[in-house]
Amino acid sequence: MPYIRIIRLMCTGRVDPAFIFRAFANGQDGVFIGGCLLGECHYITEGNYDALNMVHLCKRLMEHIGLDPRRLRIEWISAAEGIKFAEIMDDFGKELKELGPLGESEGLDTDELRSKLDEVKGLIPYIKIQKREKLEMRFKNLEDYNDLYTRDEIEKLFTETASFYIDPEKCQACMICGKRCPVEAISGAKNKIHVIDQEACIKCGSCYEACPPRFGAIDKLCGEPVPPPIPEEQRMRVRVRSRG
Repeated sequence: MPYIRIIRLMCTGRVDPAFIFRAFANGQDGVFIGGCLLGECHYITEGNYDALNMVHLCKRLMEHIGLDPRRLRIEWISAAEGIKFAEIMDDFGKELKELGPLGESEGLDTDELRSKLDEVKGLIPYIKIQKREKLEMRFKNLEDYNDLYTRDEIEKLFTETASFYIDPEKCQACMICGKRCPVEAISGAKNKIHVIDQEACIKCGSCYEACPPRFGAIDKLCGEPVPPPIPEEQRMRVRVRSRG
């Protein structure tokens, strides 16, 4: 039987893309999101429209990395529709059984699948920032969601994503960039050259914008590897003061 992760929260509007790809990374063959009937939100926030928008984005991301988007499903069911819920889950289970184990029917081996899922998970914060305006869009005509995210724009999220690197020769250890980082991905201290933790970095560019132009210590890298961090023992910056 296929492994299905059912995401249950008080409101589907709280479902984050990270939850979905974490479930797939944990070996689930499918992810099911069930929400209140559209137009009948219990919290008046209509969060299920936000969830529908987000699911369309995730399906595009799945297509990009080679996963069948049918493995992610969202449905609207009221608390009184137990039979409908059972029928939907039975149908979803059969569909996943036909698809087979995650990655297998898509022709992805375990290592390749893991690598692709890790790449998407690492980009989720960046994607949410880049697509913030689109993720806030709501349409009463559900067909409008189908064309909201194009394959070309999803491709650009992966190919044009910038990484940031602090040049140890230019870093003044002023701590300005570290204070601006929203996820505390920059380590450093006074007189200690700063280093960006690439695993924690969400690629928002806050550090790049914060670094004083007279220093220009942060490089914006697109399509090229990030240099390895400077060794810990070489991070102390010695300042020589002249007398006179």
